[in-house]
Amino acid sequence: MFKLILYVWNQFREYLVLILLVIISLSLLTQNNNPQVQKVRALAFGSFASVTAIFYDLFNITQLKKENLALRELNAELMLQMSILREQGILNSELKGMLAMKDTISLPLMPANIVSKSLSITQNTITINAGINRGIKPGMPVISYRGLVGIVQSCSENFSIIRTIKNVDLKLTVKNEKNRLNGIMKWDGEKLLIVDVPRTFDFDIGDRIVTSDISSIIPVPIPVGVVSKIEEDKSGLLNLIQINPFEEVLSVETVFVLMQVENVEKNNLELNFYNKQ
Repeated sequence: MFKLILYVWNQFREYLVLILLVIISLSLLTQNNNPQVQKVRALAFGSFASVTAIFYDLFNITQLKKENLALRELNAELMLQMSILREQGILNSELKGMLAMKDTISLPLMPANIVSKSLSITQNTITINAGINRGIKPGMPVISYRGLVGIVQSCSENFSIIRTIKNVDLKLTVKNEKNRLNGIMKWDGEKLLIVDVPRTFDFDIGDRIVTSDISSIIPVPIPVGVVSKIEEDKSGLLNLIQINPFEEVLSVETVFVLMQVENVEKNNLELNFYNKQ
């Protein structure tokens, strides 16, 4: 201990003596009531206060920066927590909707999660974590609680590839729920369309479109979307009906596979198909 004190004294002797003298001087100034000394004391303490204020501001700025950084970190954590809560809320709402849908449909539904997506503009597909081992077969419809997502294209033991409604190779028979008029729906790479619709057919913006029960692929009416635009084709004789789908297939995460068995003979005779010929 003595060696340490001696080392400090040898290294900082001048500074220690200066500090000691300053302390003694300040002590003497505080005890002396001489008017001249009081002026010096006022000047000394004023200078000391100014220097102290500068150092205080510097230390205070440093402290404010630390507090600001801590608040930013807290905001980031709260943002993440809020994001997680919102995600859980969305999933909870989606699951409630899916459960409600399951209760209202007598056909068996197999729940599955999407494990990957191929976001090609024209060949949009998704992969789900359910396959042959769970009874999935090519041609089965895939839906969410909002509406149609696509059709099972191919299966392995534990996974299946779904050809979504935003795939140019998928053509489906759909109908106007209002008047039961049928048409062929397909994806043109940019829009979901009902093509070659006679201009005499009664379609209006806002009409609800569902899958047609004359289809062998989807024998029950599943919501698809609503009519968002009606325009003439190049010939001027037919209409193109643009559909705004109920389900955004690029963002869906959980789906149901409709476990129905297709009528193979009827399927071979129909114009619509799920697999590119």
